[in-house]
This record gives sequence, structure tokens and C-alpha cells, in this order.
Amino acid sequence: MENNIASKFELHKRWVETIGKEGEQLNLDEVDFRNIDFSKSLLEQSYLTECIFDGLNLKNVDFYRSVLCSSTYKKTNLDSCDFYKSDLGYTNFSNAILKDVNFSKCDFWEALFNNANLTECNLSDANFSSTDFSNVRLSNVDISLSRFENTLFSGATLENIKGIEEAFFHSINIGTLEQPILLEREQAKKWIIENCL
Repeated sequence: MENNIASKFELHKRWVETIGKEGEQLNLDEVDFRNIDFSKSLLEQSYLTECIFDGLNLKNVDFYRSVLCSSTYKKTNLDSCDFYKSDLGYTNFSNAILKDVNFSKCDFWEALFNNANLTECNLSDANFSSTDFSNVRLSNVDISLSRFENTLFSGATLENIKGIEEAFFHSINIGTLEQPILLEREQAKKWIIENCL
């Protein structure tokens, strides 16, 4: 299994480096990557759906323009990773360490960030529809041009959030999933500003 994945990584690297003229684009589903070495892997523009990355050290990994729907990154170190323009719908980043991560222009439809720590991340121009930020710590992040709709902020710690005035707040939930307290548009923006340390 590991040798097979290693050869797929090599084919994908060649595919990226030759702009699709050689090799083969990486397309894997339901793979448990917890025993795989990513140190020399090139993963940009890959399709890795419903895969498990839990507990790994993925520092500096490039996931640029990848489709990573329903994959899990629980307790994963993702410092300095690049997810620019990636599809991250239904992903699970619970308890993950996210410092200096580029999430610009990503889609986070129903993604989970419970108890995650996001510091100095680029969250600009992203879609946070039904995203769960409960008990998350957002510190020195940029949310300019991002869209928030039915986004859960229960128990979230907000510190020095940049781009609040440029963000689009349709609605946020400051209650729970079971007992929602929805704030819309200007009310939502006001709550974010007032609760930002």
C-alpha cells in the first residue's frame, strides 16, 4: 500500500512539474495517511477526499488548489501550509495547530474547527457557510472579503481580527447547534467587533 502511494506521489509530482504533460494527477479517496512520509511530497492540485491526516506533522505542505472534501486533520500540525483556492467542504480541523496558513479563497462549507488554534492565518475571500468555529482561537487572522453565513462562534476567542469591515456577514450563530442564537448582517459584524480582544 505504502509503495503504491509513493509511486502515485511521484507520478503526481511529475504531472505538476510538467503542467500535466507527463505523470498523473493524484486522485485518492478514503486513504489513511497516518503512516505516510510527506517530507518530499508535492500535493498541490491533488484530489484527496475522505482521507485521514490526523495527528501528523504537515508543516510547510503545499495543498494549493486541491480538493480535500471530508478529510480529517484532527490534532494535526499545519504550520505554514498553503491551501489557497482549495475545496475544504466538510473537513475536520478539530484541535489542529494552524499558524501562518494560507486559506485564502477556500470553501469551508460545514467544516469543523472545534478547539483549533488559528494564528496569523490568511482567511481572506473564503466561504465560511455553516462552518463550526466553536471554542476556536482566532488570533491575528485576516478575514477581509470572506463570507459568513450560519457560522458557529460559540465559545470562540477572537484576538486582533483584521478585515472585519470588508467581510460579508450574512449570519452568525453565537448559541449552539441545538439552541442557535442567530445574529444577522450588521448585528453579526457588531458582535465580532465587540468580542474581539
